[in-house]
Amino acid sequence: MIKNVNFHCQANNIAHRTIEISTTQLIVRRGQSFLLTLDMMQPSCSWNMLILTVETGFAPSESRGTRSEFGNPSPMYTSDVKAIWKYDIDERTPAGRGIVTLNVTPPADAPVGKYSLSVMTEKETKSLGTLVVLFNPWCSDDWVYLPDERERQEYVMNEEGLIYRGSSHSMCPMPWIFGQFEEEMVDICLKLLDVNPKHAKDPADDVSARCNPIYVSRVISAMINCNGDSGVLVGRWDGNYRDGICPSRWACSVSILQRWFQNRCRPVKYGQCWVFAAVMCTVMRFLGIPCRVVTNFQSAHDTNCNLTVDEYYSESGIQDDSIWNFHVWVEGWMKRPDLGKGGSYDGWQVLDPTPQELSEGTHCCGPAPVQAILKGDTDLKYDVPFVFAEVNADIVKWMTSADGSKRKIFSDTKTVGQNISTKAVGSYARDDITNNYKHREGTSMERMVYNRAVKRLNSKEDEDAQRGQEPMKVAIRIEEDSNVKNGKDVKLKLTLCNKDDTKKMIFIHINVQGMRYNGVPLFKIMSTTKEMTLMPGQVETMPIQIPFSAYCKAMLDCDSMKVSAMAIDCEDIYEDEMDIILQEPDISMKVLGLVHVNRPMTMVVEFENPLNETLRNCSLTVNGCGLFHSDYVGGNIGDLAPNSKLRLEITTTPYKVGPKVVVADFDCSAFRDLKGSCIVDVRP
Repeated sequence: MIKNVNFHCQANNIAHRTIEISTTQLIVRRGQSFLLTLDMMQPSCSWNMLILTVETGFAPSESRGTRSEFGNPSPMYTSDVKAIWKYDIDERTPAGRGIVTLNVTPPADAPVGKYSLSVMTEKETKSLGTLVVLFNPWCSDDWVYLPDERERQEYVMNEEGLIYRGSSHSMCPMPWIFGQFEEEMVDICLKLLDVNPKHAKDPADDVSARCNPIYVSRVISAMINCNGDSGVLVGRWDGNYRDGICPSRWACSVSILQRWFQNRCRPVKYGQCWVFAAVMCTVMRFLGIPCRVVTNFQSAHDTNCNLTVDEYYSESGIQDDSIWNFHVWVEGWMKRPDLGKGGSYDGWQVLDPTPQELSEGTHCCGPAPVQAILKGDTDLKYDVPFVFAEVNADIVKWMTSADGSKRKIFSDTKTVGQNISTKAVGSYARDDITNNYKHREGTSMERMVYNRAVKRLNSKEDEDAQRGQEPMKVAIRIEEDSNVKNGKDVKLKLTLCNKDDTKKMIFIHINVQGMRYNGVPLFKIMSTTKEMTLMPGQVETMPIQIPFSAYCKAMLDCDSMKVSAMAIDCEDIYEDEMDIILQEPDISMKVLGLVHVNRPMTMVVEFENPLNETLRNCSLTVNGCGLFHSDYVGGNIGDLAPNSKLRLEITTTPYKVGPKVVVADFDCSAFRDLKGSCIVDVRP
């Protein structure tokens, strides 16, 4: 008879690096043993019957790897048995007493999830309880094994990070709290797997397939968006967020996942690409798959899968854009034995939960090996051509006339895919990983890979890329003349240089549009036309000034201003453009005094109104895992007078030890969701 069982939750969870999740629930990583102590009514010997059984999911079976019976005497396994568990008796077990301590080892290919554990002796069969099994990036036999400890700490254990937004020449880091080790994440992440459509269709097969990080990451990619399933987030880009929360307001994945779970898996409103990616990163890190958030600037959206994006301009220079200022996805680390070739496609895999195109009938993307994108291997799964186009498509620019005809301006082979960025390991610096995705623009290797990608996809090479282009007779360039701060006039300059040996009569159209970050124009801010004559070799510079009064209202709903200049002479068309990201005013945050766990602490948030007008409908939201038990602490501040300062003291009681990040979001009538953050060192 068994009197008692000790799961050693504290010791086991420390050893398995899951103690941050729970001190009372056993959470282990596959391929690594854990301690289990059984207290018997009578002394036991090593030859006594002691068989353990673990089961997970619907209709568990040994052939699916969802059930394992193991112990003494050792069962006779048939050839189709998968994921065999084992135990050995701990050498520290006292002889001749009724207490036996076992070292139990889940196999490195066990399906992840919640298991029931039972024991059978000569006299009884008894249920012992449950445990949760996760992927193990510390185990060399696990497909998610990551050799570098510093990278494991960053991509699995770190609960905070940075997400880059803005434009390729103005990259803005935004603090984000992933919070994958908040205790409710166990129920939330396992529920996410259980409500996916593949589980509803064949639950036994779905749970069995959870041994494979390729399968699991693809399920997560589909479940973060709600398109076609009971996923977490509704995507919206039209600016109408009245019945939900504006995507720019979020700063913490936990807030989103809790709302989804507590509302019976009803999708949360609203998300955009960085929100989808951040929430996916949280779930991946919880499950033990190394994951990082990646931003691609000047990201192409290739809808017809030909690795080319067409852009159309009217005669006044207005653009129909297919290029996003930035797009955010995640990379997950795993092996790809399904692709063969001796592991050459192992490592980082692109996964994108933002609903864009269907992948095998589902709104998900990846895992697409970064190595396949670098090599131009567009014939590999999953979704490699789509991701390749996002970072390396060619842009063909066309001039459209009122009669519907179009004229090619030129092909741009260099703009797409710039400054691909992620947070650096162990610091808050930016890590530029562009070279992981493609060879340097302008090199012969980059063109060779591009043509290889086109040929593998379409069985032909790109003729324009092979022919090359004639050099432009007039060089045109837009540059910033000063820092572009929100609340101030924006000053730019346009430079034209006649490289031809003939005089040029040029008509110049300058347009300024308020843009969403996904390339959709929203407001026409200003438009001017000018005529000039350029002699051979002449360089001419003209100022462009955008008054605050012209853009202030438009930029409340926009992410950037696109300034485009089109110069037309009797023979050719020349064009340049720049995405303007306004520099927002700062939010100051600081902690008063030393901070200790389970003791009240106070932090101060300050913001100064830089405008000569009253800021109305001001509100402040503060997030911090390990600092606030609820999803946020908010307050309606009211109005803030011109050039005055807001100072707000916030008191909370930290419940976790270590460095924690707190993020503040300030919203008002003139500035949308300004972010500030600071690190709080919580001592024992």
